[in-house]
Amino acid sequence: MLRTDSELWLIIQNFNINCFSSEILGAIENVIQDIVTSLARNKAPVLNLVNRSDWGNIQFKDSVGLQMISHYTTRKIKSDCPKSALKFALMLKILSVIYKMVQNNTYATKRDIYYSDTLLFGSQSVVDNIVNDISCMLKIPRRSLHILSTTKGCIAGNLSYTEEDGIKVNCTCSATAVVVPSNVQGIRNVITDAKFILIVEKDATFQRLLDDDFCNKLSPCIMITGKGVPDLNTRLLVRKLWDTCHIPIFTLMDADPHGIEIMCIYKYGSVSMSFEAHHLTVPAIRWLGLLPSDIERLNIRKDALIPLTKQDQNKLASMQKRPYMACQPMWKKEMEIMAASKMKAEIQALTSLSSDYLSRVYLPSKLQFGGWI
Repeated sequence: MLRTDSELWLIIQNFNINCFSSEILGAIENVIQDIVTSLARNKAPVLNLVNRSDWGNIQFKDSVGLQMISHYTTRKIKSDCPKSALKFALMLKILSVIYKMVQNNTYATKRDIYYSDTLLFGSQSVVDNIVNDISCMLKIPRRSLHILSTTKGCIAGNLSYTEEDGIKVNCTCSATAVVVPSNVQGIRNVITDAKFILIVEKDATFQRLLDDDFCNKLSPCIMITGKGVPDLNTRLLVRKLWDTCHIPIFTLMDADPHGIEIMCIYKYGSVSMSFEAHHLTVPAIRWLGLLPSDIERLNIRKDALIPLTKQDQNKLASMQKRPYMACQPMWKKEMEIMAASKMKAEIQALTSLSSDYLSRVYLPSKLQFGGWI
């Protein structure tokens, strides 16, 4: 019997999913087996977790970003220690939830897990951290554990694709954007004529560019916003578009330490998620604006600027020492300009020049004359 390409694709996907599901179940069973073995020997069970916040477990490679080293240090979560017994129990609880979902091919968000027993977990952040610890411990991507992330990012522009369930999505620029899919891994048939991708830090700026029809005025492009610090799905989508389209990717951030930090997450990744760097980072990303040097170059009014707080200054000094700054001398120079001026600026500061300066002058001139670093 002849089958369509879609049917064949689904058969292959189901086969791969079944094989990987067995691998996940086996990994969890190994953890439980170690616990049972310890109990049988009258020993208190222990879980060994990578210290995901330790820069000593991180190495920098300019082709990947921040990635976890193979000889990482671990910390012990002991079942008989008052300080860690609760976390030990919560990890087993979430492992059991994951095991059942993989068995039944069902899914839940981290928020679903938290609200299944709020008194037990205490806070959403506890669930978030444990899920990431489990993912790192099992060496299995979080999205493969049948735990979905709540998506907050949006995308618009010259792009269409098919979601895993066969729904076709058209992101053609209009008054509203499309929410980043919850299963980025499952999208296929990506089609675009875009010449570049623009990552916008803030939703307000993203919406303003959308209203100005920026995606079509200069040249076809794709715009993405993570609405601040990007969620996992937004980062996965940026990486997928880079792997699929191989077109330039630029960032438009506030000229402040927080904006630079967000840009570095897209480009080089974060310490806490360094174990998934190969799936999340895009080292080819370039910094388009707002550059600290633009503030003086464009003669932006002083009353449109904001003084750096002590916390800003400390973050800036810390970031200048990060390993990836050694291969980004221009970035370091921009950060030195900010540190010397002790001032920061939001993208909205450009409206002091004119209400549509960003879309009419700033971005077109930057893109046409190579004003990125």
